[in-house]
Amino acid sequence: MLKINSIHHIAIICSNYEVSKHFYTAILGFEIVREVFREERTSYKLDLAINGNYAIELFSFPDPPKRVSRPEATGLRHIAFEVEDISETVNYLVSKNIASEPVRVDEFTGKKFTFIADPDGLPIEFYEM
Repeated sequence: MLKINSIHHIAIICSNYEVSKHFYTAILGFEIVREVFREERTSYKLDLAINGNYAIELFSFPDPPKRVSRPEATGLRHIAFEVEDISETVNYLVSKNIASEPVRVDEFTGKKFTFIADPDGLPIEFYEM
């Protein structure tokens, strides 16, 4: 059997590099590990970490096609981040003018969660642990 140790990273292609870079770093708090402009592709690659753990590769490409996200389309559904306090998270997001869906409760675990969208509409879940 294949032995997978962990998820290494999530790759995201954005439509506006500066807007998405600001969202993931200044608002969500990801740390920049490395930023590279790949001239041959006219593309940025931004490596991001959270709490020292490599997590996201943010890419820019000229005129990327739109990806269907809603209603429930085939493919990546959303990314989820663990938080300690969902109310504190929602209050912080509101202070940054980011709308969140109403907080829900996971029917199987009893844990609270909510969703927002990144600048390109990618669903992001915050899940209280």
